[in-house]
Amino acid sequence: MHNSVTTAKRTTALEQKCLERGVRMTHQRRIIISVLSEASDHPDAEMLFERAKIIDPTISIASIYRTMKVFEELGIVDRHDFGGSKGRYEEATDDHHDHLIDVKSGDVIEFQSDEIEALQRKIADELGYRLIDHRLELYAVPKTTEQPD
Repeated sequence: MHNSVTTAKRTTALEQKCLERGVRMTHQRRIIISVLSEASDHPDAEMLFERAKIIDPTISIASIYRTMKVFEELGIVDRHDFGGSKGRYEEATDDHHDHLIDVKSGDVIEFQSDEIEALQRKIADELGYRLIDHRLELYAVPKTTEQPD
């Protein structure tokens, strides 16, 4: 969980991204930004709605969907469709990372591996390409003591 200083900075940064892209900052959009900046779990629209209703019970699910579509189109958020599930969101950043999805719990774990990044560039190069972007999603289940490695 973020402390209030960190959250305030992140919220300001998200609002700044919106302002730089010409997004009109309505009360509802500020609430959605606040909720999104607090999230560490890649929430879907319904999760954002439930959290936003705690702040403002008058907010509508339609406002959430419209706002997230605008934010996605403007590069403010990234939308992920992990395994065909509902779209899940995270703040768009320049810091590249990949995701491991726990298929039992739905938890999303972010990770970064220089080794994987180098291997992907090497594969593209060997096939005659220059890698410009990628997304890596690993789907996994927790290890248990009863299962062999």
